[in-house]
Amino acid sequence: MKIKKVKNYEEMSRIAAELIIDKVRSNPSINLGLATGSTPVGMYEKLVQDHQEKGTSYKSVKTFNLDEYIGLSSENPNSYRSFMNKQLFNHIDIPIENTHVPHGDAKDPSQECAEYEALLKKNGGVDLQILGIGGNGHIGFNEPGTSFQSETHIIELAESTRRANARFFNSLEEVPTQAITMGIASIMQSKEILLLVSGQKKSQAVKQLLQGDVGEHFPASVLKTHPNVTIIADEAALSEVTV
Repeated sequence: MKIKKVKNYEEMSRIAAELIIDKVRSNPSINLGLATGSTPVGMYEKLVQDHQEKGTSYKSVKTFNLDEYIGLSSENPNSYRSFMNKQLFNHIDIPIENTHVPHGDAKDPSQECAEYEALLKKNGGVDLQILGIGGNGHIGFNEPGTSFQSETHIIELAESTRRANARFFNSLEEVPTQAITMGIASIMQSKEILLLVSGQKKSQAVKQLLQGDVGEHFPASVLKTHPNVTIIADEAALSEVTV
C-alpha cells in the first residue's frame, strides 16, 4: 500500500483527479470503478472542470459503480444513478450507455447481481477502482462479516451505515435497508485501487486499516493483500497514526 498524505479535503480531491486524468489520457478506453458519497464529490468537480477547460475526453471510457440502493429507481434523486449523473456524467462527454450502475428497482435483485457481475467480467474488469471507507470499515456496501470471496450481491445495510447516509434523505426511515454491491472479491479483481479518506471521523477506521489484522470483521483490511493500492488521506484522517 502506498500512502499519500495531503493537507486537506481539497488537496485530496485535486490529487485524486489528477491521477484519474493521467490514466484516462494514457488509456482512453479505461474501465473506471466509481464510488458515491461525500468523499469523491470534490474529485468529480475537478474532473468536470478539467474536461470543460482542457478537453480531457471520456468518449471511450466505461464506468462501473460499486453499488445502488434496492428499491430506488434511477430517477429517484437519492439513487446513486442520479448522484452520478448530477456529479459527473451529465457534465462530461461519456456516452450514457458506457456508464453502469446496478438497477436498484430490478424486479429480481438477485438476478441483477448476477448480471452485473457478468457485465464486469465481460468488459475485462475494472482497471482503476475508486473507494471510500466507512467508519466500520465497509468498502462499497460490504459490511463487517461479508465474505472476502463475495461477488456482486445483496447486502443488509448496518444501522451505522444507514445513519451515516441519512443526511442525504429527509429522515432515517427513508434510507433503504438493502443495497446491491460489488462484492469484496469483485473489488479485489481491480487492477489498481485508489482509496480516498478525509476527516477526523475516519481516523479510527484508518488506524484499524493500517495497524489492525486482516479479517472479515473489517472489510477494508482485505486491501492489504492487493498488489496495487494507493491511499490518499488528509492530515485529519491520518491523525491517529504515524506515516
